[in-house]
Amino acid sequence: MSEQSTRDERQQQESPLKTERGSTTIQDGVVSKVAGIAAQEVEGVRMGGSTSQTADNLLGSITGGSPGGSPSRGVSVEVGQVETAVDLAMTVEYGRSIHRVAEAVRTNVIRRVEDLVGLSVTEVNIVVNDIFFPQQEQ
Repeated sequence: MSEQSTRDERQQQESPLKTERGSTTIQDGVVSKVAGIAAQEVEGVRMGGSTSQTADNLLGSITGGSPGGSPSRGVSVEVGQVETAVDLAMTVEYGRSIHRVAEAVRTNVIRRVEDLVGLSVTEVNIVVNDIFFPQQEQ
């Protein structure tokens, strides 16, 4: 038996989503929301680009919705049966160390997705596409 198939079988046996009493399937949207919320738990992070943030804030002020929009904005996931990969697009507050913020986001997303969803996170890829100035948002 190949090493890859042995590893796959072991992961399936260890998955909390597959038990002798049945299996649980997690939809992509659930993983996206958990990852987006986890990323925003890190101080100095806004998800998506500045254009999508402006549009969400404008729409929220008109409709009475929450500022910041959807928690899955700027999040893309590939979800398998036992693993997931996450891609994030975000802006970082000016003056913060971008590489430290990115690593804090990566760590928090992995921890939250693995704890709350039960999938193993294989990678978290981050694109920082802008910076923001908090004093301009007020």
